[in-house]
Amino acid sequence: MIHNPNNIVTAGKPLEEASKVMIMVHGRGGSARDILSLSEYIKADDFAFVAPEANGRTWYPYSFLRPMSENEPYLSSALDVLTSLRARLQSDFNFKLPQIYWFGFSQGACLMLEYVARNATEYGGIFGLSGGLIGPDGTPRQYEGSFGNTPVFLGCSDTDSHVPKERVLESERVFSEMGASVTARLYPNFAHSINEDELNFVNLLITGGA
Repeated sequence: MIHNPNNIVTAGKPLEEASKVMIMVHGRGGSARDILSLSEYIKADDFAFVAPEANGRTWYPYSFLRPMSENEPYLSSALDVLTSLRARLQSDFNFKLPQIYWFGFSQGACLMLEYVARNATEYGGIFGLSGGLIGPDGTPRQYEGSFGNTPVFLGCSDTDSHVPKERVLESERVFSEMGASVTARLYPNFAHSINEDELNFVNLLITGGA
């Protein structure tokens, strides 16, 4: 195990008291505390926020567009962290899957989106910012399961140097075909970062206003 599944940080409401939980996955070079700081912008008093931390602040070494084998065994270890975290939230804190929300930025968004695609079910919401499904162009997307109308938001620059807009649109198509209710927004000439519109839309989806 490269990444420690027990290396997690929490914010918001205590897990024992929260009615919903958001798993927040940081990007390359980031940390659990970095991504958790965004929880201050999420208007949800009943949420607990949980963030795992990658060993060496990187979930896998190379671009998410490289063949998956090149990012092993790091990628499988990172996916195992999310599997473990989801299982603990269900077994130790009694969260049902529709009470679990996913949020990721950059490398964390790629990892999170790949995980939920491989583990499709009805979640509370899925928010991938500056990311997309993992693998080179032409990767078969033979995922099983259905998202049961789970709201999914994908936000990214249309000129992101790390994430081609084509991959964002491919991810939108895959999630839509798997029964999710997907909104994708490409921001003209925007930086590889998170903007206010994205956070506003996340809040809209959480409150059921979109």
